[in-house]
Order: sequence, then structure tokens, then C-alpha cells
Amino acid sequence: MRFTRLAGLSGIGFVLLLLGGNLALVSAGFPTPSDAVGFDEVARLHADASDALRLTSALLPTAWLLATIFAAGVFAALWRHDRIRGDGWALVGLAGILMQCVAFAGVGAARLAVATTATHDPGTASHDLGAVAGLWGLHNALFGFNQIFLATALLGLSVSGRRAGLVGRWHAAVGLLGAALLFLAATTSPYGADGVNPLALFGLVGWLLWLVWIVGYSVVLIRGVEEEVPSALATP
Repeated sequence: MRFTRLAGLSGIGFVLLLLGGNLALVSAGFPTPSDAVGFDEVARLHADASDALRLTSALLPTAWLLATIFAAGVFAALWRHDRIRGDGWALVGLAGILMQCVAFAGVGAARLAVATTATHDPGTASHDLGAVAGLWGLHNALFGFNQIFLATALLGLSVSGRRAGLVGRWHAAVGLLGAALLFLAATTSPYGADGVNPLALFGLVGWLLWLVWIVGYSVVLIRGVEEEVPSALATP
């Protein structure tokens, strides 16, 4: 199997793991980024559903591996084109995906730390509740700032993909729109009221566009970039 095809399959696997993991967390009662919850409720949820959180967290290393393979496949497909060599946008996009893996590792670690603290004492003592509040604040900050790395990946690989003729106009437009929404959400995340980003819904839409964008790029890689570029895949 060609590496680019493996990268395409990895991209789709990454999206499926993200969707499955998030659905499992929501089903277990965990708050979404647009939900305002008190620290006592955060402690209770993490104590009651710690098993679900640990199960979904166990899937994250696989998701990061798949994301890295996908990113490397996209970069390899782009870098073979003369119009892209020496153009830094492909490197920007690759760096964005790798950095979001690192940043989201911090998000996952903060969640597990909240669950561990809450399980030992689910918010009954003020100092323990203070520890939960601090860890949850760290989680929210990392989650908010992680969106800038998604925006960086979308921007870099959309621009370079369009210049190489690897993606169509609609695909690049989805990537750039998602990048703009995620950038806005990341920029406004420090101004959240009660721990909720005022533009959280913008971030959610940007994240959904990010998933669509990955699937689109994955299809390109699976179909085989050697045969398809630039005649078919460069069409809008």
C-alpha cells in the first residue's frame, strides 16, 4: 500500500475516533465547551463517569498517531510538486497538525487529573474543590488555545493544496472558513464568562469544518494523487 493511501485511511480513522470519543463523553454527561457548569458539578461528573473518560482517553494515542500519519501523507503529496517546494505554507500546515496533537495531549491530561482529584473526594472539601477548579481552568485554557493550531493546519494545507492543484476551490474554502472561525474562538477564549468562550459556537462550527476538510483530503490521498493531479482534482 502506498504511504499516501495509508495516510488517507488514517485521516478517516482519526475523524471516526474523534466523533466516537466526543459522542461517548457527551452521552456520559460531560459538558460541551458551550455549557456553563459549576466546579462542584464538574467534580461530580468526573467522579461519576471516570470510567468513560478513561476509556475515551485510551483512544487518544491512536488518534494522535493517525493524525501524524495523515499530516505526513498530505505533506509528502504536496512536497513533490515544484510549485510547493520552497513555499512555506505546507510546512505551516504540517506544524499546525503536530502542535494540535501536543496541545490536545495537555487537554486530555487535564481531564484525567480532574477525574483523579474528583474521584478521591468529589468536591466535598473546599480545598479539593479548589484543586478541581484549577485543573478545570487549565483544561479550558488548553482547549481554547488548541484551536489556533487547528486553524494553522487548515490555513497552511489549504493554501498549499490549492497552489499545487491538489484540492478544489470548495475544499480550500472550507479549510479557510474553518481556520477563520477557529482563530476567532481561540482569540476570544480568555474572555469567557463562567469558563465558557463567548464564541464557542464559532469554534464548534470550525471544528466540524475541520473534520469535513480532513475527510476531503483523505479521499484525495486514497484515490491516488499521482494519477489525479492536476486534471481531475484541481477542478472546483
